[in-house]
Amino acid sequence: MASKGLQDLKKQVEGAAQEAVTSAGTAAQQVVDQATEAGQKAMDQVAKTTQETIDKTANQASETFSGFGKKFGLLK
Repeated sequence: MASKGLQDLKKQVEGAAQEAVTSAGTAAQQVVDQATEAGQKAMDQVAKTTQETIDKTANQASETFSGFGKKFGLLK
């Protein structure tokens, strides 16, 4: 009888340990997923900001060259 009780206890402990491992694995995966998502959002923001800066610089250059062209009579 005592042996049966120990076997049951062992199974319960093993089950609890497996659940803990599974939960820890799930939590770790969630952390990785959140970090990946945050990294992707950061890269998207960098790309957006870089594109906006390129666009502004191109517009400023265009306006500057247009101004030079008008100043020197090359553009009307």
